[in-house]
Amino acid sequence: MGDDGAQEKRAIRRFALQLPFTVTATSSGPVNGAAETRDVSSHGICFYCDTALEKLSSIEFTVTLPTDVTMTEPICVRCRGTVVRVESDEASGKYAVAAAIDSYEFVANDEKQSFLPAYEPPPTK
Repeated sequence: MGDDGAQEKRAIRRFALQLPFTVTATSSGPVNGAAETRDVSSHGICFYCDTALEKLSSIEFTVTLPTDVTMTEPICVRCRGTVVRVESDEASGKYAVAAAIDSYEFVANDEKQSFLPAYEPPPTK
């Protein structure tokens, strides 16, 4: 994917995590599929799935962040996002999907809303 000497330009820390989850595409017709994260940050996610999602399509997913990320108990996060890139991996037959996280909310294990508020990013100008 590029030059080994290339400098990382992202300011947000990414966590290389392989976590199973289910993703639902909401804007291009209902698509439900199993997926596995490649890396996660507070602003985006990259994951592998069997279904080719369309660029700019809306997705929803819930992922449980483990204790090595949260530094406390595992935390379940429900996210809404927008697909920004899709790459096909012909060797595995999977698709690498990168998505920007548009909003998220913390969910208690019993699916009740926790005491933490939902995050909505500030509007872009």
